[in-house]
Amino acid sequence: MKLHYKPGACSMASHIILNELGLSFELDKTNTESGKTEIGEDFRKINPNGYVPALITDDGEIITENPAVLQYLADQSPDAGLAPPNGTVERTRLQEVLNFVSSELHKSFGPFFSGKELSDDARQKAEANVGRRAAHIERILADGRTFLLGDTFTVADAYAFVVLNWAGFVGVSLDAHPKTQAYVARIAARPASIKAMIAEGLMEQAA
Repeated sequence: MKLHYKPGACSMASHIILNELGLSFELDKTNTESGKTEIGEDFRKINPNGYVPALITDDGEIITENPAVLQYLADQSPDAGLAPPNGTVERTRLQEVLNFVSSELHKSFGPFFSGKELSDDARQKAEANVGRRAAHIERILADGRTFLLGDTFTVADAYAFVVLNWAGFVGVSLDAHPKTQAYVARIAARPASIKAMIAEGLMEQAA
C-alpha cells in the first residue's frame, strides 16, 4: 500500500493506524499546494479534490476521505480491534465519532489554515468554535473512559488525536478541557504515534 500524506495533516491518522497494524506500506509526501507528489506525480490524477489522505491499496484501488481510509485499514486486520465489527451498534458509534471529527472538529480549525491573516475578532470566533467542539470530546471522556469508544483504542482516536493536536500548533488553548488534554497526551505517547511523528518530521528521534 502507499499513503499520500502531508506532514502533520489529517493523513497522519492513517499513518498512525498503519503503524499500529504493522502493515507494509510506502509513504509519498504530497505538496497539496503545488499538486505534486514527492516523486513528481500529478496528485490531482490520484485525488481530483487535491487533499490528503489518499491510500493506494495493494490492488491499486484509491481510497480517499479519512473515515473511509481508516475503516478500510482497520478491516484489513479485524483481530487488532481498531474498529468494531460491521453491523453492530458499536460500529455505528465509531462512524458517529469519525463523522463528528471530520465534519465538526476538523472543520473548526479551517480558519487557522486558510493562509489568511485572521483579525482579532475572526481569531476569537475561530477559537470559540474549536472550544465548542473540544467540549464535546470532553463530555465523551467525562465518564472516565480512556478512549472515545471506551477502553479500547480505535481508528477514531487516531483521527481525533491528530486534529486536537493542531491546537498547540495554532496557539489554541485546551486548558478548559483537562480530560481532552490528558487524552491527547496519552495518544501522543503511543509508539505508533511517535513513529509517525518522527517519520513526518514533527519530532526528533530520541538518541
